[in-house]
Amino acid sequence: QVQLVESGGGLVQAGGSLRLSCVASGRAFTNYAMGWFRQAPGKEREFVAAISSSGGGTKYADSVKGRFTISRDNMKNTVYLQMNSLKPEDTAVYSCATGTAIGTLITRAINRGQGTQVTVSS
Repeated sequence: QVQLVESGGGLVQAGGSLRLSCVASGRAFTNYAMGWFRQAPGKEREFVAAISSSGGGTKYADSVKGRFTISRDNMKNTVYLQMNSLKPEDTAVYSCATGTAIGTLITRAINRGQGTQVTVSS
């Protein structure tokens, strides 16, 4: 079992930037694809971005392409989400997750964190 702890959320004005971090416990971090999801009030959780175990492959939701960048540091057991040009509609609780591969992570994540709140004001 991998435990995930997110940080870096906060309040930012539209057009601003934030960088989220997710630290994973355990020694199996490099075996997993990692991803970010978000859930806004009254809405279902949605996929945001994912990265392969090696970091060589990534996938993004259309709504964040060109604005968000996912990366990972396997030496630090950490995955990041750099969010630029933030919009009010990006407001949500962002959480990270593990999966066996990018594709399966999107539909069947193995572990999930509690999340960190991101609020974008207009």
